[in-house]
Amino acid sequence: MSANGNGSSDRGAPAASAITVTLPTRPSTADGTETDGMKRAAAKQLIEKYYYQLTDGCGNPQCTNQHCASSTVFSQKNLSKNEAAVRALDLFKQKARLCDSTPASKVPKVPIQETGEANHMSTVQSSATERPSTSGGTSSSASATKRTKTPFLTEQKVHAIIEQCQKKGDWSLLIRTVGETFRNAEALNLSFVKQPKSKEQMRSMEEDADKDKDENEKEKENQDSSSASVSPSDETDVDCSTDDEFNKVTLDFNSTRRAFEAMFSVEGLPFLSALNNAIMYLARDVEMQIRYHQASSNPDYINLFLIIMEIPVQQSPEILENAFPMFCKAMGCLPASAQARIAKVWSKFDVVRLQKLLESLQQLITVKIITGQFGRTHTISDDEGIAGAARVMKILYYASMIGGRCDQLELIKEERRVNQEEENAMHEFFQGAMAQEPKDQHQPKPDPLATELQITPIDCRKPLIPFENFINDVVNEHVEMDKDFTNYKSDTGRFSYMMHSFLLSTATKNLGMYFDNRIRMINERRTSMLQSIVHGAPTMPFLRVRVRRDHVIDDALVGLEIAARDNPQDLKKQLYVEFEGEQGIDEGGVSKEFFQLIIEEIFNPDFGMFTYDDETRRVWFNPTSFENDAQFSLIGIVLGLAIYNNVILDINFPMVVYRKLMGKKGTFEDMVDSHPTLASSLQQLLDHDGDVEDDFLLNFVIGFKDVFESTLSHPLKEKGEDIPVTNENREEYVELYADYLLNKSIEKQFRAFKRGFLMVTDESPLKMLFRPEELELLVCGSKDFDFHQLEGATDYDGGFNSGSRSVRNFWEVVHEFSEEQKRQLLQFATGSDRVPVGGLSKLKLIIARNGPDSDRLPTAHTCFNVLLLPDYSTKDKLKERLLKAITHAKGFGML
Repeated sequence: MSANGNGSSDRGAPAASAITVTLPTRPSTADGTETDGMKRAAAKQLIEKYYYQLTDGCGNPQCTNQHCASSTVFSQKNLSKNEAAVRALDLFKQKARLCDSTPASKVPKVPIQETGEANHMSTVQSSATERPSTSGGTSSSASATKRTKTPFLTEQKVHAIIEQCQKKGDWSLLIRTVGETFRNAEALNLSFVKQPKSKEQMRSMEEDADKDKDENEKEKENQDSSSASVSPSDETDVDCSTDDEFNKVTLDFNSTRRAFEAMFSVEGLPFLSALNNAIMYLARDVEMQIRYHQASSNPDYINLFLIIMEIPVQQSPEILENAFPMFCKAMGCLPASAQARIAKVWSKFDVVRLQKLLESLQQLITVKIITGQFGRTHTISDDEGIAGAARVMKILYYASMIGGRCDQLELIKEERRVNQEEENAMHEFFQGAMAQEPKDQHQPKPDPLATELQITPIDCRKPLIPFENFINDVVNEHVEMDKDFTNYKSDTGRFSYMMHSFLLSTATKNLGMYFDNRIRMINERRTSMLQSIVHGAPTMPFLRVRVRRDHVIDDALVGLEIAARDNPQDLKKQLYVEFEGEQGIDEGGVSKEFFQLIIEEIFNPDFGMFTYDDETRRVWFNPTSFENDAQFSLIGIVLGLAIYNNVILDINFPMVVYRKLMGKKGTFEDMVDSHPTLASSLQQLLDHDGDVEDDFLLNFVIGFKDVFESTLSHPLKEKGEDIPVTNENREEYVELYADYLLNKSIEKQFRAFKRGFLMVTDESPLKMLFRPEELELLVCGSKDFDFHQLEGATDYDGGFNSGSRSVRNFWEVVHEFSEEQKRQLLQFATGSDRVPVGGLSKLKLIIARNGPDSDRLPTAHTCFNVLLLPDYSTKDKLKERLLKAITHAKGFGML
């Protein structure tokens, strides 16, 4: 067996014939868990460690391990190589103690005598035999003796080696040094550490400590108002702004970067192959240590990961294609606590450096997918290199959020407290519902890293790197979402892109949620059948709603309210709508019209539930509405059912509504979108240079109008009508103003609305997958109204093809339509005038020939997106017939 992984060793290893290790085999898996080969490699490596511990020891003269040659109680001296190998195998089987300081490769009992070039390097820098101490000063002599045996690099060493190699014209020293250092985890953790402070610096720091004490205590008192993410309870709150992990790391980043810059400026990069091989060996070693919990307990252990990720891999295709994927795989195995530490460190980096790191990871994933051989049996979810890069990118994703602009700590704590209360109330409602079947709720899987960091994407207003930059187009083109969804739902630990949804586009994530919704519908259908068999209850496989066209709101309200009160789980069945007196069978098209009619009526300002803003062209909750909670619950249920049944709605809510649906509260920042004119006025108040009290003449009172246009007022705080707004309290006034307008004034209406929404989506991965702006896209559809995309995605039937005369005339006519006419055409052919998520290329329209030329109007099967078009003889006739059809079409029974 080899200590260095390439068949060579400084000292003799046990004879090849002396010992044969045979491990039981197990089926290989492709989900990132230990495979048979991986387990054998780990066992081989551990046996090597026991062997070198028996022969060479750990180097600690005060070691108390009886199985270590460095220990004073070691009783197995003078073992031959073969005897040591047999004894190492026994210790492995016994899971005997292994010294923590024993590196992956052997450690000699005594310091190596340096000669030649190696001896020259010991004098390049006076601190070559001393590792800098993170607590100041130098290490003790005992520690120094030990550390001379482990090679490590500094910026000065790198420059000195390069200079010497340039003078000699021989790069063997640099190649050997790089290989020895980068293959050894302990050597890397000792490399490029911060230099200890001098005695004068330490004395000055101690003198300044007392001066800073008061400021630190004051900062601690004010930490609740700093921008950071928190946990739901006070006991586990994490304030990332004060927990400065960057300052705790002993690695000197600037020195590391300068060293790599010097190395990669060497002409021809002669060390590249050695570096590539060393990192590959290091990756295997580190992965085994992590998987089998043999990783060092040293808090500086993350240094090696930070160092490797500083390598400019984009300059080296060899490293990018070989060593980098293996290292990302190993890094992805780190526990969530270590990944969280790295995320906090990266969050202090400048945006340019983070962007370069992201580009390296994106390039790795793209290259692996393009050059790989993937199919239904081996998908991109099964590739460990891609999975490792995605896991590392997740660390970067959270680092970008932590370092960005987040909501205030106090606000997030309040939001999570309110959300918990709402969840408890919802749970009680479900438990108290009639005919409610006891079943486990299938909540989305939590993300361990998000739990560790206590941050979610909706808590971050503006990350360091835009969320869109993390999306990988090649992944979205090749990912098999049906198989990936299976991985997501399984408990085998298989890699799933749904747990790394930052790589996916909204359309791809919507497909993943579609599978989740459909499976839930099927499960509810099976439950209904089981109840029918066991209890004799009538079979109710669908959520059946029967309405009259002229009483659609009343009938829908009654039908959905009864379903929600009898058994809320019925709302998770597939929707089936019937219009009284019409023969349309609901395969999707009838439901689309049902939603459209409800939206048109319930959002009509004359109905009184919502107000319409002519400036923003958006609707807002009417705080003085006379409608009861059931009406607002209905619109919440309708919104949830539309998402659940994959229907696009014509709703124009401001973004703050979607943020509130996902558990956030409205703030002044949200008013820029919902009430832009008012937000501009309040911003002028905040920016005013003069005397606010004299110039604005405001008190802590808000004025508004009711449904009868009567002016009303409401104090923003107790006796607010007597409290003037001044320069000192204007920020409080703006904060209270926004809170009342966006939260308190509509609290009753929005609570009912949100409750209805959660009745349908409470078990969905909606909140895990989507951000508020993506939720709006799910509800309202895309704004990309490109009919050329629709033309490219359209199929033909009944004798038509893309070259048919009528088809060519049809598209020429359609491209000449106004936007309103195009919307009418979409409404006529598909039952909805909205563009699906991902654009019109996602809409599979079928144009079928409906007989020869005639005076009949075009017809459509909206359930299947089929447009039936007679083979009109002229373009003008086609245009006249088509416009008449799309302008006057309404309801069913027209065929």
